[in-house]
Amino acid sequence: MTAGKQKKMMPLSDAIARFVLDGSHISLGGSTANRNPMAGIYEIIRQEKKNLHLYGAIMGPGPDLLIGAGCVSGVELGYFGVGRYAPTAPCFKRYVEEQRIRFEDYTNFQMALRFLAGAMGVPFIPTRTSQGSDIINRWGMDEGYRAGDERTANKKLVIQKNPFAPDPGENVILLPAINPDVTIIHAQKADAQGNVRIEGLTFSDVEQAKSAKYLIVTAEEIVDTSTLRADPQFNQLPSFFVDALVEVPYGAHPTQCYNYYDMDMSFLYGLIDATKDNESLHEFLTSHVFGVHDHREYIQRLGNQVLEAIKADPGLGYRSGLNRSQDKASSRRMQ
Repeated sequence: MTAGKQKKMMPLSDAIARFVLDGSHISLGGSTANRNPMAGIYEIIRQEKKNLHLYGAIMGPGPDLLIGAGCVSGVELGYFGVGRYAPTAPCFKRYVEEQRIRFEDYTNFQMALRFLAGAMGVPFIPTRTSQGSDIINRWGMDEGYRAGDERTANKKLVIQKNPFAPDPGENVILLPAINPDVTIIHAQKADAQGNVRIEGLTFSDVEQAKSAKYLIVTAEEIVDTSTLRADPQFNQLPSFFVDALVEVPYGAHPTQCYNYYDMDMSFLYGLIDATKDNESLHEFLTSHVFGVHDHREYIQRLGNQVLEAIKADPGLGYRSGLNRSQDKASSRRMQ
């Protein structure tokens, strides 16, 4: 292995300590209960990072846990929840209601476009979406607050006349680009050089990765470069985008990682329940984050029986027959 490769591959604790600083603007990959970079999120909490500004198009239980742990001071979002399991993320909802966090609400599509603008290196991107809605009229972050940090756009959006339209009355919405200090994604495969393959839906991960100053990738497995070269059309990120690479099996647990494992429904329901009040959240963090040395120990505690039960079926990419209903009478819950 070359010196360059050795510098890119590092323990997760080192990657978080080096690139996620107090006050960092960060984005997290995945969507709802799919491919959340949970190992990275747990490590951020374990290192007690503070005053983070969080971006996401469709965020799930991982980012919500980050809020509940007191690591986040501001959020710019599209959707924040876990579908039918938690239509609105519990910690995010509680912190907004208690005015403990600043937030700015966009549409899912607008946030994806903002990441795209950041990846393209342009300061803003035009769209027609959200005209006639309160997305335009209601601002969560006032211009005075925005002026306090040059990394935060000085306006939520701008309504602009389309200079190319034959009809002078046509408006477009200009959305500010997002360029996080660091993005963290979880992928299925990467090689030691840092080339990355995300299998299944990529959501906004590729744009988030390309828009950031630094990129941390956790991967289910580090494979030989020849594996990625065999089907190069399935690779999304070349090595030069990646600043830190960590091999973390089950790094998205309890969320799904397509082709590797499905959602751990019992654990996921338990996690959502735990985030509904501060006392149960404290118990979860004490046991599952601060009570283990790292993600390897966290996974070891689950046991082989649990891991085998969520293992993805070959050819499907998910676990067939998995009970996705909340049956508390027969649920294993969190252990």
